[in-house]
Amino acid sequence: MTGAPAALLLLWLLFGIATGIAHFALLRWNANLYVTDGGLLRALAMQSLRMTTTTALLAFAAWHGALPLLAAAIGIMLARVLVLRMMTVAP
Repeated sequence: MTGAPAALLLLWLLFGIATGIAHFALLRWNANLYVTDGGLLRALAMQSLRMTTTTALLAFAAWHGALPLLAAAIGIMLARVLVLRMMTVAP
């Protein structure tokens, strides 16, 4: 590896997983706000905050280079799978 040591990339991966878990866990709450009465403005504000925060964290990773950005993005994708498995209701 030419840019960053493997331990540092592991930290970026964990950073991405933490970001993704927060993003996708809040997505469920955000969806509930959309379907409740009078929750439209709160839902839009929450979605805007959730997307802005995730974008800012990915921009921070990109500022550190391509490999940290890639590791963080992979972490977010892994977190999506984790959150979906945690929230899936077994029949």
